Amino acid sequence: MSKIWDVIIIGSGVTGSAIAYNLSRYKLNVLVLEKCLEPCEGTSKANSGIVHAGFDASTGTLMATLNIKGSLMMENFAKSLDIPYKRNGALVVCNDKNRLNDLESLYNRGLKNGVKNLRIVQRDELLSLEPNISDTAIAALYAPSSAIIDPFILNLAMAEVAYQNGVEFKFNTKVIDVKKSNDSFVISTNGGEFYSKVLINAAGVYADEIHNMLCPNKMQIIPRKGEYMLLDKSASNFVRHTVFSLPTPMGKGILVSPTIHGNVLLGPTAADVSDKSDTGTTPEGLEIIKTKCFTSMKNVPLHKVITSFAGLRAHDVRHRFTIEESESVKGFIDAAGIESPGLTASPAIGEMVLGIVKGILKPSKKLNPITKRKGIIHPLSLSTKEYRHLILKNPSYGDVVCRCNRVTKGEIIDAITRPLGARTVSGVKRRCTALMGPCQGAFCMGEIQDLLKKYVKEKKR
Repeated sequence: MSKIWDVIIIGSGVTGSAIAYNLSRYKLNVLVLEKCLEPCEGTSKANSGIVHAGFDASTGTLMATLNIKGSLMMENFAKSLDIPYKRNGALVVCNDKNRLNDLESLYNRGLKNGVKNLRIVQRDELLSLEPNISDTAIAALYAPSSAIIDPFILNLAMAEVAYQNGVEFKFNTKVIDVKKSNDSFVISTNGGEFYSKVLINAAGVYADEIHNMLCPNKMQIIPRKGEYMLLDKSASNFVRHTVFSLPTPMGKGILVSPTIHGNVLLGPTAADVSDKSDTGTTPEGLEIIKTKCFTSMKNVPLHKVITSFAGLRAHDVRHRFTIEESESVKGFIDAAGIESPGLTASPAIGEMVLGIVKGILKPSKKLNPITKRKGIIHPLSLSTKEYRHLILKNPSYGDVVCRCNRVTKGEIIDAITRPLGARTVSGVKRRCTALMGPCQGAFCMGEIQDLLKKYVKEKKR
């Protein structure tokens, strides 16, 4: 019989990678199965990059508890894993005096959830916080603890550390069927069968399909599409905080927010779709963004849009996180329905699932697991003296490949050759921001493809 793994995780998005990161600190044989070519190619790659303060989720829910815990963990977590992070604060804008009670309710919910330094600001202060606030804005909920982060690097960093601690990853491996046989699970894939004592379902929008293969109590995940527009870095001074409109049952509405890399993000829309691979933008969705972004802000520089994209949220019809061992199928753990604030909650979700696994397998801790990571060196962040020293040491850092974002050959080579390095052009983009500028790869695409061909061939995973 083939090897029986202690734990198999299905999915290497931010949830699966957070779980793998936490399990990797223990003496466990762990395997991650991912249908895509790299981590972070599904839901986790297309979101707002917001570390939510925690005022939105209903008080007492697991979603609210893990939101607050993850938000409090994130700054130190980002430091240890060398992830770009900035606490810029968030504003929830009210434009209608008839909805001031809704704003007050959101404030009270935030207090009950444990959000620190939360307060309601009136128009004069709101204008000082955001000079481009809408002329109709009368008040806003202000959450200073809200932050922005690089969601791709958060996902990739956790996967990298897990890999360095011995977790194995099998990519391009799609799960076709799952069965329980005696005390182990049999996971059938396009790459053969795998066996494990514990199986963790972190499959995003496909989590219901994995769950329903094993469990009598059925789950339904609806893909909820969110479309975005991204503005050029020349618009970076337009907005300082993450600015929301008052939320509706479909979500937090169209936000206007700086990104960690200096762009401005508009979106997302919220439309339930039936196709779990439908990540295309639509004229209708983009028109909604163009119109509704002016609800909270004025003078939005739409002429500086450089690209648009869409992602799918794993919306459980019950609107809840499901993080638990199945009562009917022992050893099977769901980490499902992880929509917003799933990115914020991910470090806390990883800890919670670790606790469940420890209760089942009773593993001992490794003596000196890796807990820190050094990210890709970005020359633009260095002093002139440091940059000169780097080029003397490695001349490839003096060769600019992506002109828009000033990304060098050295950074791209690092993105490809580091642990769980890039295997696709999109993977390079997510790791070092090449192809994310105004030209969207028109000048650098060919050279990046050549570097991928050369260095992937030299270093097979």
